[in-house]
Amino acid sequence: MSTTVTGTTTATSLLRFATAGSVDDGKSTLVGRLLHDSRSVLADQLRAVADASRDRGHGEVDLALLTDGLRAEREQGITIDVAYRYFATARRRFVLADTPGHVQYTRNMVTGASTAELAVVLVDVRKGVVEQTRRHAAVAALLRVPHVVLAVNKMDLADYAESAFAPVAEEFAAYAASLGVPEVTAIPVSALAGDNVVTPSSRMDWYGGPTVLEHLETVPVVADPAAEPARFPVQYVIRPRTAAHPDYRGYAGQIAAGVLRTGQEVTVLPSGRSTTIAGIDALGHAVDVAWAPQSVTLRLADDLDVSRGDLLAPTAAAPAVTRDVDATVCHLADRPLRTGDRVLVKHTTRTVKAVVKAVVSRLDLDGLGRHPAPDGLRANDIGQVLLRTAEPLALDPYAASRRTGSFLIVDPDDGTTLTAGMAGGAFTAAARPQ
Repeated sequence: MSTTVTGTTTATSLLRFATAGSVDDGKSTLVGRLLHDSRSVLADQLRAVADASRDRGHGEVDLALLTDGLRAEREQGITIDVAYRYFATARRRFVLADTPGHVQYTRNMVTGASTAELAVVLVDVRKGVVEQTRRHAAVAALLRVPHVVLAVNKMDLADYAESAFAPVAEEFAAYAASLGVPEVTAIPVSALAGDNVVTPSSRMDWYGGPTVLEHLETVPVVADPAAEPARFPVQYVIRPRTAAHPDYRGYAGQIAAGVLRTGQEVTVLPSGRSTTIAGIDALGHAVDVAWAPQSVTLRLADDLDVSRGDLLAPTAAAPAVTRDVDATVCHLADRPLRTGDRVLVKHTTRTVKAVVKAVVSRLDLDGLGRHPAPDGLRANDIGQVLLRTAEPLALDPYAASRRTGSFLIVDPDDGTTLTAGMAGGAFTAAARPQ
C-alpha cells in the first residue's frame, strides 16, 4: 500500500491498533496467540513464559503471559497497564496497545486508543455484549477510531456454533451503529485453540471472513494527506548564526496534517500574519513538498515573529482561533476536575493558562445519556466542559482532525496530566447523546 503526493510515493505499512475486553474474556490470550502464531515472539521470551506457566502449575504454556508483563498483572491474572507491543509480518508493521478491561482503568483504554486506527473489542461468546463491552465501543466511537473488530472469543466452549456467534455480532453491530461507528468486522475465534486468530479454523466452515491477522494486514488505513488542510505546529526555532549560515532562520516541527509546498501562502496563528514558504528542509536537503507526518524545517519569505507553539496553516484553510473552548473530555486523574479550577491547556506544541468555566455534563456510557455534573468529573468520567484560555488557540474540531482537535488539561502545580480533551462534539451528529 502506498500514498502518492504530487508524484512522490511513500510506503505506508504501519498499523496502530488497540485491544480491549472485559476481564476474563481472554484478551491477553488472544494477543499472546497473535504474537506467537505470527512468529513474533523471541525464543528467550517464550522460554520465560513457559517457566512462568510451569511455576503457576499450568500444564501448557500460558500465552497470556506474553502481554501481562507487570508483576501485579501476573499475580492477579489481569491486565492493569497499557502494554505496547511491536511486531511485523511480511505485509505490515504493527504497534499494538493492549489495554485493561476493568472499569476503573477506562482511562488506560483512552490512552491506548487515542492514536489507534483500529480497535479490537473482545467478548466471551457465552456472556455476549456486557456493560464493559458497551463502554469500550463508546470510547472507540468517542475517539473516532476508524475501524472496529469484534472478536467473539471462546467459540470452543460453544461448540463452534454459528447460532452462538450470530446474535452477539448482531447486538454489538446495532449498538456500535447507534454510536456512529463507521465499520465493524465480527470474527469468531478461539484464542486458546488458535481458531481464526492467525490460521483459519476448520471447525467453523460456516464462517467465510478473514482471520484476525488477515484483517489487520489488509484493512485500509491509508489516508491521502492532500485531502486535509495542512497544519504545522512550530516546535523549535533554528538560528545557527554561523559563518556559513549567518542569516538562516528556520522553524522546525512535525507536520500534523496535510501537505506543504514551497511558494505556498500560509498564515501564522494566533497572530494572523501571512507569508509564503520560501523553502522546506528535510533531512538536511531542500525539498519542494512535504506531508504529514514528516519532520521538516520551514523557511519563510518574510521575517515574522514566529516562536514555539505557533501554528502555520494554509491561508485559505486556516482554523479559527479562540479563547473559549467547548470540548468533550475524559478525566484521567484521581483528583476531580471542577468548575473554577485553574489549569494549563497543552495543544500541539503550545501550552497556555486556562480556567474551567463550567463542567456542563457527564456521559452515562451505559444508557448514553448526559447528566449534570455539579460536583465535577472524577477518574474515568467522560463529560462536556467549557474552558477559557488566557491566550488564543488554533483548534480544529476533533471530528475534523484527531491530531489538532485534541489537547491535554494539565495541573499547573506539578505538571500532572488531568484530562484528555477533544474540541467540539466527539460523537457523530446522528449518534451524539442528548
